[in-house]
Order: sequence, then structure tokens, then C-alpha cells
Amino acid sequence: MQALASGAAVTGHAAYHGPPELTVPRAFSSWMLDPWSLTAIVILAGLYVAGVVAARRRGEPWPAARVVLFVGLGLGFGVIATMSFVGVYQPVLFYIRAVQTVLLLLVVPLFLALGRPLSLFIAVRPRAGQRLRAAIASRAARLVTFPPITTFVLVLTPFLLYFTPWYAAGFSSGLVAQLTHVALIVPGFVFFWTLLRVDPVPRAYPYIVTLWITAAEVIGDAVLGIAVIADTSLLAGPYYHALARPWGPNLATSQVLGGGVLWILGDIVGLPFLAAQLIQMMREDAADAKVIDAELDAAEAAQAAVAAAEVVSGPAQAGVAAEVGQPGLQRPWWETDRRFSDRFRALDDPD
Repeated sequence: MQALASGAAVTGHAAYHGPPELTVPRAFSSWMLDPWSLTAIVILAGLYVAGVVAARRRGEPWPAARVVLFVGLGLGFGVIATMSFVGVYQPVLFYIRAVQTVLLLLVVPLFLALGRPLSLFIAVRPRAGQRLRAAIASRAARLVTFPPITTFVLVLTPFLLYFTPWYAAGFSSGLVAQLTHVALIVPGFVFFWTLLRVDPVPRAYPYIVTLWITAAEVIGDAVLGIAVIADTSLLAGPYYHALARPWGPNLATSQVLGGGVLWILGDIVGLPFLAAQLIQMMREDAADAKVIDAELDAAEAAQAAVAAAEVVSGPAQAGVAAEVGQPGLQRPWWETDRRFSDRFRALDDPD
């Protein structure tokens, strides 16, 4: 494969030093080395795989699908965002930088969260896991992860990136560029972690809340994209003019394309998120159904015991047993179960 770094190739234009024109073949062959990103990815992958090995040695089942989600997709998209053609061309094409933003803000965190890293840590380090659970259940954690707050931070971060000097600073400072990667991934991870509920969370909000929050995030993506498209001034204009890229779309067109990427690609990412929510909802419903079935079986056993007592001890003692055990069985279970009783309570019920 052809290894390219920003500023490594000269296209014949006196003022331009950068990768050659982006083509379909170059999109597959252009790669670069980002030492900081590679180091972070290797460390995270190594820790996760070591955790899986340790968990399985302890007898904790850990499905291979979670490894694929965390390492293969989560960290894999991290490689694509920072070291594939996206990393090579993001300094010279506005719309490629927009692709990188969506990958780091939404795609990478989504799959990292689905890999259940917190549950893996708790399984491998039980004592430290207890402290982690206590921290997650704390009042401060519930406040910080309140869904409107996490959604606001997720939506606000790219606005600050694109409409402040932060955006241009990422091109001139390697430190700012790496901090930008972290600043995009962390809010995304917190957002998906608290809403997917596959790991321990400070508070499990109803799925109707999750759907509303998802809708708000989709609207935020649209507003950001439209704001970038509608901006009549060039974002980081001095930087792009000084770059003097002689090929590809002009600067205004590249910015419009970038706004479309932020809008449309951001909304497309919401589809696997909704699918993951639906799967988790069905799993929780199935688990609740097992609990309810067990409770109903226990109630039927108690009723059978009352009937047996009537045969053995006579109606008087059986009547006492019935007073204790039977009244709840005279009404449908969904009216007596606290998880569902409010849904079926009559309007004139004084309780």
C-alpha cells in the first residue's frame, strides 16, 4: 500500500505541499502513521483482550461478539478515522475532516460502548469493580449523566469545534489534534453508555426517554450540518487559502459537502444505535417475562397448597390459609404487579 503523510507529496503546484488528488484507488491505498493514536488503540485493544482472557479463566463467559464490537469495530473505526485516507486527507479537504468528526464522535464510541468495557472490568477485578459500581451509582454520576446534559454536550462539542478557533488550531498543533480526538470520543461514549444500558449505569431511564433523546441528537446533527452549509464565510479560511490545494472541489463546495456529511452521515449512524436499543429492549422484556413467569408459578404453587390443606385439615384451616394466600390471585396478575399496575388502574380507583 502507498503510505502517505500530510505534506509528504508535491503535486506540481509551487505553493501546495500535500497528498495528491483523492481518487477511489487512493482512498484504499493511502495510509499514514499517527503514533499517538496507534499507541492508544494498541493499549486499549491489549487491555480489553487481556481482560477477556482473565474473565474466561475465572469462569465468566464473554461472547466473542463483544470482542468484535470493541476491538474490531470500535477500535477498527478509530484506525480508519486517524490513519486511513481519512487521516491523510482530513487536513486538506473540509468534507473529509467532517467524516473524521462523525467517526470519532458517533461511530467509534457506539461500538466501544457495545463492547461492555465496564462489565469486563467488574468481572476481572471484583473489588475494584465494587468501587466502580459505587462511583457509578453516586449522586454526582447521576447528575453528570442526566440525559439532557449528555445530549447537550454531545451536540455542543462539534459546534465549538467548527465555529471557534479550535478547528484551525487542530491543523497547526499536533497536541490540539490529539486532544480533539479525545474531546470527540469521550462525550460520544458517555452518551451511548448511559442510553444503551448494556453496562452498569447511574440510572436506567425508560426507553421512551431514550427515544426522545435520540430524536434530539438527530435534530442536533441536522442543525450543525445546516449551519455549516449556510455559513457564507469559509471556516478556517486563512488556513485553506494558504494551503492552496490545486485539485478537487473549491473551498466553498468542500464546506457545503462537509455540512452534508455532518448532517446525513450523522443521522445514518443513528440507525445501528436504534437497532441496538431495540435489541436491548427485547432482551430486558424477555428477562422480565422470566421473572413474572416464576412469580406466577410460585403463586399457583401457593394456591395448590391451600387446596391441599383444605382436603387434609378441613375447610376451617383452609379458610385461614386462603385469607393469607389467595386474595392476590383473584385479580389479573398485571393489575397486582407493581411494574404494570399503574398502566391498568381504573380512573375511579381511589388507590
